[in-house]
Amino acid sequence: MPVEFLGIGGTNDGSETSPRSGPSFDKQYTLRLARAHQEYGWDRVLFAYGSGSPDPAQVAAYVATRVTDLDILLAHRPNVSYPTYALKTFATLDQISDGRLTVHFITGGNDHEQGREGDFLTKDARYSRTREYIQIVKKGWTSREPFDHEGEHYSFTDFVSDVFPVQEPRPSVSFGGSSPAAYATGGAEADIYGLWGEPLSDTAQQIGSIREAARRAGRADAPRIQVAFRPIIAPTEELAWEKAHRILGDLHRAGANRRRLSGQPENTGSQRLLEVAARGERHDRALWTPTAAATGGAGNSNALVGTPETVAEALLDYYDLGVEIISARGYDILDDAIDFGRHVIPLVREGVAERDRAKAASLRSVGS
Repeated sequence: MPVEFLGIGGTNDGSETSPRSGPSFDKQYTLRLARAHQEYGWDRVLFAYGSGSPDPAQVAAYVATRVTDLDILLAHRPNVSYPTYALKTFATLDQISDGRLTVHFITGGNDHEQGREGDFLTKDARYSRTREYIQIVKKGWTSREPFDHEGEHYSFTDFVSDVFPVQEPRPSVSFGGSSPAAYATGGAEADIYGLWGEPLSDTAQQIGSIREAARRAGRADAPRIQVAFRPIIAPTEELAWEKAHRILGDLHRAGANRRRLSGQPENTGSQRLLEVAARGERHDRALWTPTAAATGGAGNSNALVGTPETVAEALLDYYDLGVEIISARGYDILDDAIDFGRHVIPLVREGVAERDRAKAASLRSVGS
């Protein structure tokens, strides 16, 4: 089973631990970061979505025309455009990138953030809308004949696109979430299902829920699993933990814990991260939860701490659970992408290759 690595296609050098030094969309930095991911062995980068952030589709197109051999994961919220419009945007971007696009659909886990762009649906209604949206996008990508749609959230007649993706039959669909509604939607529609880093036992439980949701949806297959971490690496264990505690101090000094002042997070994924943090700071081989606790369980916030060898072995533990895509992002975005690509990715790839060789040898032994 192959392993892939997903980095972040950031548009500036800011992070939770330090403010950005330039504009929100720093074109030179954006290209430098993408090229670093390309050079150091990453497979794709995520262009994230925020209500006030640069438009990720246009940033992705900008990068795609200047950086080759690096795939694109484009985040998209269904509330910001009609699906017939969005599917043409995606198809055009797949053309621009010569078939390197995957689309990550974000249902939205925070009412305040959704309301910033006029979205006032309840959480369950948002999941229903996302599922319908994905179905329309898939059909519009593949249908050469006009079609009508009459659904709970969208209605149109006689639509057919005149631009289609390069990829056949279509680009992959990515999705994430940790609630039963998320499992049902992603289990039915996603090619890739994204999770935030949790202890191995919790991750195994989530993978089981996703696969069961896919089975209930009538699928013969199941989504590929992606898990996200914040790696903190150094040449020795002692230095790695010193670095981890410096980062934690920076998080507090930067005020990243301000989210906690407004109460518990609304989305199940963040609630799960805080629950894991309440159970203890360290789990399994290298998982460290204070970074998640300090940010109120914000997004991808649990760390893996240690030497490159320790972090690689920890990632291989997740691979052995069935995780095929590793999402990783440091706190010094550019330098950490280079260090992780230089020191961790080769170790994980070699570990996967060793497992493949052992499996092949076992199969030959059984067959002889």
